[in-house]
Amino acid sequence: MSANPNFSRIITMLRKERGISQKNAADALGVSQALLSHYEKGIRECGLDFLVKISDYYNVSCDYLLGRSPETNGKTITYDDFPEEDPAKKERVLPSEMMLNFNKKLIMSGTNIIFTLIGKTGSSTLMKEAANYLMLAIYKLFRIVHASNPKNDARFFEIPAEAALSLSTSAMLSCEGNCLAAAKGIAYSGHDTAKANTDTEITSTSLGNQFPATSTALLNIVKNSESRMQMITNSTK
Repeated sequence: MSANPNFSRIITMLRKERGISQKNAADALGVSQALLSHYEKGIRECGLDFLVKISDYYNVSCDYLLGRSPETNGKTITYDDFPEEDPAKKERVLPSEMMLNFNKKLIMSGTNIIFTLIGKTGSSTLMKEAANYLMLAIYKLFRIVHASNPKNDARFFEIPAEAALSLSTSAMLSCEGNCLAAAKGIAYSGHDTAKANTDTEITSTSLGNQFPATSTALLNIVKNSESRMQMITNSTK
């Protein structure tokens, strides 16, 4: 099997999520602990036989193990996977509008999951700063759309365009810093912190159990975002 940077990360994550020792996993898979350690560290490449064997052992798809799908069952999300409040509305969607609506549904579903998870941390700081962060992102995009038509009056906004981009980015970084501090349990300047509990433990399985209809949206956002970041990283090499 050719080298795959996701394989070692995913098989290590699966084993640790399920509380299985490396020795027990190696025994069950019929390989030495040293060899499994090499697979988990990406030192050695496994063959197709082992790929199938470990796929069966963890009850996940080969596509998931190889990072081709964010879903453990290897499923690929489609537009039809999202429920529509008005079934007739889906039939009226033009092919040219489908990708726009698909991405909108991904974002809305992912945002709902994020705020549900934030609520379980018990941190008002995290909830408030996360909301401010997203509102600033929407504000920036709205200004871009507003600027797409030169007839739109710039006086619609109080802050001039020359300053708005930098100021909104600075405000987002401030929110991001406050969120991260709260999430990591760092209290300062009257901010509260997140409470670690079993409700805030996140795995692919737990997300699927908590959000059976929409977890795939968040998993795809993660995969798509990291693919875009990898493209940037690779372009600088």
